Amino acid sequence: MNAEQLDRAVGAILGTAAGDALGAGYEFGPPLDPHEVVELRGGGQFDWAPGEWTDDTSMSIPILRVVARGERLTDATAAEIVEAWATWARTAKDVGIQTRQVLAELEEPTAADARRAAKRIHDRTGRSAGNGSLMRTAPLVLAYLDAPDELAQAARDLSALTHYDSTAGDACAIWCLAIRRAIVDGVLDLHAAIDDAGVPAWHARARDAEQKQPRDFVHNGWVVEAFQGAWSAIVHTHTTRDALEAAVRGGRDTDTVAAIAGGLVGARRGADSIPIEWRQMLHGWPGLRADDLERLARSAVE
Repeated sequence: MNAEQLDRAVGAILGTAAGDALGAGYEFGPPLDPHEVVELRGGGQFDWAPGEWTDDTSMSIPILRVVARGERLTDATAAEIVEAWATWARTAKDVGIQTRQVLAELEEPTAADARRAAKRIHDRTGRSAGNGSLMRTAPLVLAYLDAPDELAQAARDLSALTHYDSTAGDACAIWCLAIRRAIVDGVLDLHAAIDDAGVPAWHARARDAEQKQPRDFVHNGWVVEAFQGAWSAIVHTHTTRDALEAAVRGGRDTDTVAAIAGGLVGARRGADSIPIEWRQMLHGWPGLRADDLERLARSAVE
């Protein structure tokens, strides 16, 4: 990779963590005034420390560790990821409802068992299209920069470990393809990613986001509106800081929408676009900091 591509690859990972930590202190709150200052303040319902990331980034780290070894998603690496999630969830401050239910029903930490549990929960509740798989998906891209077709399928397979609904898988496929294009070509083109993912119905959802503000997506715990809120934050701003702050000002599931936005805008604008004061504060499970995330990201692509 050239230096610009490497910076953008690292940016996808640090952008996810930065958006996550920025939104942590505002989670479940109402939309904010467009001019209200957004700070990396911590706090919130789970009393996060300033700069501490939440479950969004924590769930992405086992994926990042796999790709940092030069591996892709297989039954063996998926089992490793599931087992790491199960270990993390035992002491985590916050675990998403859908993910918590799946991990609680595991008989053994394998990909097949996770997918069976996800399907049982979907059959029982009638829904499993929350935003919990989209929030963690960015690291997967680094293993498939040379294989977009394989990336789309891997994104769907990774999503299905906890979210049976194909809507969640489609969102992950689109977002991963958009992140890949941003890293490789420096281009931000969600509509091309929708075409490449083979889900044309998402064009209308993306256009809706382009015409509205993040605050307009009031059900952003649903993967579709989290996707739309994140895209809206990106298309209506010009810097990484502004995009992440806009995502947080949208309110409600602020850490997740900002983490999703951070993965894509970081992939387009690079690690250097993330404010240095934010990078210096970032930290979280399992005792990592921004430098550790950068090291893992570099290992995945160098």
